[in-house]
Amino acid sequence: MRTLFIGDVHGCSAELDALLMACDWRPGDRVVLVGDLVAKGPDSAGVVRRAREHGFQAVKGNHDAHVLRWHGGHAAKGKKLKPEHRQVLDTLSAADWAYMATLPSYLHFPDLNALAVHAGLVPGVPLTEQKEEFLFNLRSIAADGTPSKRLEAGEPWGSLWKGPELVIFGHDAMRGLQKHPFAVGLDSGCVYGGKLTAYVLPEGRFYSVPAARAYMAL
Repeated sequence: MRTLFIGDVHGCSAELDALLMACDWRPGDRVVLVGDLVAKGPDSAGVVRRAREHGFQAVKGNHDAHVLRWHGGHAAKGKKLKPEHRQVLDTLSAADWAYMATLPSYLHFPDLNALAVHAGLVPGVPLTEQKEEFLFNLRSIAADGTPSKRLEAGEPWGSLWKGPELVIFGHDAMRGLQKHPFAVGLDSGCVYGGKLTAYVLPEGRFYSVPAARAYMAL
C-alpha cells in the first residue's frame, strides 16, 4: 500500500485535486494530511469534504485547532476573529466539523516507522510527553535546547531529530521543503503562491504542483 503524506493545504482544494492526480492516487492508497487543512485559501469546506468523503487521515494543525476553538465557543476572550478564519466558520458543514473534531495531534504508522505531526516534536522528549503547543507550532530549537515557535530562534527542530522514526510534518512555509535524515517538512507555501507537496512512501518520492495563484501574502 502506498501512503501519500501531503503538506499544508490551507483550503486550496483545486491544488489538492491536482496533486492527487500527479501522484496517481487510487482509492486503495492511504492519504495523510499533515495539518492546516483550512484557512487562508479559497475553499476550506471543499478540502474537508474531500478528506472525509475519501477517508483521508489527517492531523490537526494550528489553524484547524483555532477554528475548532471558535466553533466550540472556547476562543480566548477579547480576541477578534480574522477574516480567513471567519470564512471557515461560515462555510463548513456539520459533517465537516464532526470530521475536524476527530483529528488527533499526531499519527503513528508502525508499518512505515513514521510519525505525522503538524509542526514538530521536541527532540529528546518522549512522544507521550510532547506538549500540544509545540505539536502545533514548533519551528526551532535554540542553542540551549529551548523549543520555540519562532523561525529565527535557532536551528530547525527537524535537523536535530535523531529518530528512529521518520517524522513527516508541515507548518514551516518560510523554510519550505525540508529534508533531514529523520524528518521531512512538506509545507512549500501553496497558499502563498508556492507549491503543494506530497511525500509518498514506501517509494520515498516527492511530488508537487504549483499554486494557481497566491491567495495570501507570506
